[in-house]
Amino acid sequence: FTEYQRVRSLVFAIEEINQSNLLPNITLGFRIYDSCVLRARATEGTLWLITGQEQPIPNYQCQSRSPLAAVIGADYSMESIPVARLLGLYHIPQISPASSVSILSNKQEFPSFFRTMPSDEFQSMGFARLVLHFGWKWIGLLADDSEYGQQGIQIVRWEIIQAGACIAFSEILASISSTSINSHVIEVIKKSTANVIVVFAADTNLFPYMDELVRQNITGKVWLASDGWSTEKHFIKKEYFRTVSGTMGLTIRNGEIPGFQEYFFNIHPSKDPNDIFIKEFWELAFDCKWQVINSNPVATNEFTKNIKPCTGDENLKELNKDLLDVSTLRYAYNTVYAVYAVAHALHDMHTCRPGEGPFFNRTCANIRDFEPWQLLHYVKNVHFTTRDGMEIHFDKNGDPVPVYDIINWQITPNNTLEFVTVGSLDFSSQKGKSSVTIDKTIVWNGGQTQVPRSVCSESCPLGYRKATNPGQPICCFDCIPCSTGEIANQTDATECLKCPDDQWSNELQHECIPKTIEFLAYEDALGAALATLSILCALASTNVLCIFIKYRSTPIVKANNRELSYILLLALVLCFLTSLVFIGQPKTWSCMLRQAAFGIIFALSVSCVLAKTIMVVIAFNATKPNSNLNKWVGPKLLNCIVLGCTVIQIIICIIWLASAPPFPTENTKSEIGMIIIECNEGSTTAFWCVLGYMGLLAIVSFIVAFLARNLPDSFNEAKFITFSMLVFVSVWLAFIPAYLSTKGKYMVAVEIFAILASSAGLLACIFFPKCYIILLRPDMNTRESVMGKGKLITKNV
Repeated sequence: FTEYQRVRSLVFAIEEINQSNLLPNITLGFRIYDSCVLRARATEGTLWLITGQEQPIPNYQCQSRSPLAAVIGADYSMESIPVARLLGLYHIPQISPASSVSILSNKQEFPSFFRTMPSDEFQSMGFARLVLHFGWKWIGLLADDSEYGQQGIQIVRWEIIQAGACIAFSEILASISSTSINSHVIEVIKKSTANVIVVFAADTNLFPYMDELVRQNITGKVWLASDGWSTEKHFIKKEYFRTVSGTMGLTIRNGEIPGFQEYFFNIHPSKDPNDIFIKEFWELAFDCKWQVINSNPVATNEFTKNIKPCTGDENLKELNKDLLDVSTLRYAYNTVYAVYAVAHALHDMHTCRPGEGPFFNRTCANIRDFEPWQLLHYVKNVHFTTRDGMEIHFDKNGDPVPVYDIINWQITPNNTLEFVTVGSLDFSSQKGKSSVTIDKTIVWNGGQTQVPRSVCSESCPLGYRKATNPGQPICCFDCIPCSTGEIANQTDATECLKCPDDQWSNELQHECIPKTIEFLAYEDALGAALATLSILCALASTNVLCIFIKYRSTPIVKANNRELSYILLLALVLCFLTSLVFIGQPKTWSCMLRQAAFGIIFALSVSCVLAKTIMVVIAFNATKPNSNLNKWVGPKLLNCIVLGCTVIQIIICIIWLASAPPFPTENTKSEIGMIIIECNEGSTTAFWCVLGYMGLLAIVSFIVAFLARNLPDSFNEAKFITFSMLVFVSVWLAFIPAYLSTKGKYMVAVEIFAILASSAGLLACIFFPKCYIILLRPDMNTRESVMGKGKLITKNV
C-alpha cells in the first residue's frame, strides 16, 4: 500500500502542476517503472527512460518527442546508486524521495543526484544526539549488510563514541536469513547488558530477527529505529507488543499534501484504465479477485465459490485506517515535492530572458528542446516554499535541510500500537549542530515513563573517581574514593581535585572545607591549665621572695647569699611567666620574644645556681689554713659569674634574632585537615645552641654541686643544688625526644611543661627547705645551727 501511495502521489503532483499556472502552455508527462527492489531492474528501467525503447541501445536516443526532464526515484538506496551513476553520465537530474545513504552526497561520483530525503549522515548523528539527550552510555548496534545499513551504522558508531558513549556490541543482520547467524545475533542481544540498541536496517532484513526475539520473549530493550523500519506496520501486530513497544525511531518529517486524501479515495479501476497497478492494489485492499472471462463455465463457477469477486462497488473510504493510512504521508510528501522541484526548475528555465541567461554568451535554454545539463543547472539552484511552509532547496551536496520527526511506538488504551510523534530533531545549516525537542510524553517498553538506564558501569557518586579497567571500554570502570585531601565535586569525575593548602576534604570527599586552625590557645583546656599552673608557680616564687625579704636578717637567709637568692627567685618568677608567651596565637613579636626571653632568663637562673654552687665550694675551702681563696669570697666573683654567663646567652640570642629570627608560619602538612599556626625557629642551629648552652651551665652546676655535697656542715646547700640540677637536667633531657616527636600545640605544651618542671625543680629543691626552717622551725634558724660543729664562718655577702 505504501509503494502504491507513492505512485499515486507522483501522478497527483503532475496533474496538479498541469492544472496550475506554474508551467503555462506546457504539459508534464511521466513514465513509471517498477524496479521490484532489484538493482538490475532499476538499471534496466533507467535505460528505457534514457533511450525511449524497451530494447535499449546505450548512448542512443530513440524518442524524438519531448525531452526527458528528470527521474524521480528510486526509493531504496541500493537501487539509486547504480541509477545515479548511469544518469550522472548524461547529466540527467535525479531526485530521490527516499534514498538516504550518505555516499550519494558525493558530487564527484554522483553529479546529478538530488534528494528530498535527508542524508543518513544526519540520521546517524541524530541517533548520537538522542543517546546523549537521554544519558545512555552503553549501546548495541545492529545493521543489515547493505550500503544503507553499513554506511549508516559506521557513522552512528563514530558519533556515539564522539558523544562519550561506548559500543557494547556491533552485529550484522544478513540479508538472507541464516539459522547460525540468526541465533548468534539473538544470543548477543540476550547476554548483553546494553538496554539500548540502534538498528540501522531495511524492514525486510529485520523481520526474521525480530520474529525470533518475539518467540524468545526478549523484552525490556529500547530499540532505536532508523527510517528504514521506524514506521513499519508489520510490527503493529499484537504478538510484537511486548518486544517492540517503546521503540524510538527517526523518520522524515510528516508534511501535509492538501487535496491528496480526497484524490486518493476517488481512484477507481474504471477511472484509470491505464494504471497497471490499480487492479492488484484493489484486490489486496478488499481481499477480492477480479473475475477473468473464461470460456470454461465450470472454472468460472469454481472461482466465484472460493474467492470473493471484485465488483467495483467497493469504497476505499471504508477501509481500515491501519491498512491505508493517508494521514501519514512522509514519503508521499517527499515524492510530491521532488516533482515540484523539477517543475520549479523548468519554470525558472522557461522564464529566462534572452541575454540574461546563465549559459554561454548569457543565453537561455529552449524548454521544448533542452540539454539535460541545462536543466541540472536550474535544479541545483531551485528554492521554493511548500504550501505547508516547508522550504525546499538543495545544498552543495544535493541534500535538503535535514529535519526528522522522533517517533515513539506506544500502546493505546484500545490495545493497538501507534507511531506517535513525540518530538523533532532539527539540524541547522552548520553541519553537526542540532536541537532535540521532546514535546510529548514518551512511553518506554513495559509502559514506564521514566527514562531507562543503559550503562556498563553505574555513575561514580560525588567523592569518587573513575578508574578504567585495562582492555575494557571507557564506559566500563570502577569507582575509587578520592584520597584524603582530594575531592570529586561532580559525578563520573575522571580525576580527583586536590584541595588548596588552607582547605581540606569533607567526610564525603566532595567539597573542600576550611581546615581547622590550631594553636595552643588560652581557651583550650590544655592552654588554660598550663597558664593557670604558670601563674600559680610564679605566685609561689613571689611568696618565697617575699619570705626571704621579710626574713632577710635571719641567719639562714644571710648564709645563702641573700642578694643572689633574690636574683634567682626573681628569675624564677620570670621563668614561670615566660611560659605565658608561648600560649596564644603566634605573632612575629611573640615568636621572637618567647625563645629569646626563655633562653636568657633560664641562663640567668642557672648562672645564679652555678654562682651559689661555686661560692659554697670557695667558702668551705677558704677556711683551710694557708688558703688563698679568701680573696675570692665576695660579691665580685658572683656578679662576674652571673653576668658573664648571662651575657654569653644574650649574645647568642642577638645573633639568632639578627640572622634568622623565629617567625609565625602556617603548617598545613603535619596534621590532616588542620592548619597549625606555629613559630618557625628560623635557625634551628641557633635554637639548639641556646638550649645547649643552658644545658652546659646546668651540667657544670651539677658537677660542682655533686663534688661539694660531702663538705662538712650541718647545712650544706650543695646537696640541694645537686638535686635541683639533677631534676633540671633530667627534665630537659626528656624534653628533647618529646619535643621532636610531637606536633602542633602539643609541641608547645611540651616546652611549657619543661619550663615549668625545671623551674619548679629549682624552686622546690633550693628554697622550700629554707622556707620550712624559716616558717616552721624557727629554732633552727640560728647562727649555731647554721654554723654547725665545724664552726664554719661564712661571710655574709
